[in-house]
Amino acid sequence: MLGPRRRPLLACALAAAAGCDDGARPEDARSTSLVPTQTPAYYVDQANRYFDAIDASAPASSGPTYSLRVARWELPPWLLLTGYGAEDMAALDEIVKDATPATIPTRECLAFGVQPFARCRVTFEYADGPCPIYEEFTFNDQGEMTFIEAWSDLPGLRPMQDADTWAEAADVARLSTRLPGLGNATGLIDPEGPGMTEAAAGDPEIADFVARTQEFWDHWFRAYEDAGPDLFARGCGWP
Repeated sequence: MLGPRRRPLLACALAAAAGCDDGARPEDARSTSLVPTQTPAYYVDQANRYFDAIDASAPASSGPTYSLRVARWELPPWLLLTGYGAEDMAALDEIVKDATPATIPTRECLAFGVQPFARCRVTFEYADGPCPIYEEFTFNDQGEMTFIEAWSDLPGLRPMQDADTWAEAADVARLSTRLPGLGNATGLIDPEGPGMTEAAAGDPEIADFVARTQEFWDHWFRAYEDAGPDLFARGCGWP
C-alpha cells in the first residue's frame, strides 16, 4: 500500500491537476483527491490487462477489473465516449476486436502516485499499419478501473507538450480530473446528479460527456458513421 487512503485538500491543490476540487459533497469528489491503495505493479498489470482485452492475440480470459460505471473517453479524431458501464464496455470491445482486429505488442505502462494512477504509451498493429496511442487509467479505492482516457500519440493530438513524456505538467488537458464522482471511495459517477449538472454548466466537455451517457449506443453509432472511412488514417497518422 502507498500511504493514506485520502489526500487532504491542500495536497489536492498541490497535485496541479485541472479540476482538482472535492467540492461540498463527498460523492462529487474529483479523482485527484484519491491516493493509491494498491502497489505500482497492480496498476501496471491492470493497464496491461485492459490492452489484453482488445488485443486479438491475447488470451480471452485476460481483462481488467472494471468499476460498474466505468467510462472511456477517446479524444478526436476518435469517437469520444466509446464505452460506458462494465457490460457495454466489454460488449463494444468484442465488436471492435472483431471488426478491426489489432495486436498490441509494444506497450510501456507506468504507475503514478497521483491520478491517473496508470499511464501507457502503446502501439496498435493493424493490417494497414501501426497506430500509436497514449492512454490513462483512473482507479477507485477498491482498485477498480473507473475511467479511461485516450489520445493519438501524435504531434498536435496529445494532451501534453512533447517534452512532457508522461503528462505530469499542470496544464495537461484531461477530462478525468474534472469529472465529479471519480474521487469518491467507489469512483461511481452520477451523470444526472447535482454535482455533475453544476460542473456541466461551466464545462462544455463535461456537458458533452453527460449527454453521451444518456444514450450511449445511439451516440456511438452516430459518431462512428460521422467519422468517415479515413478515421484510422487520421488517428494513426497513416499517409
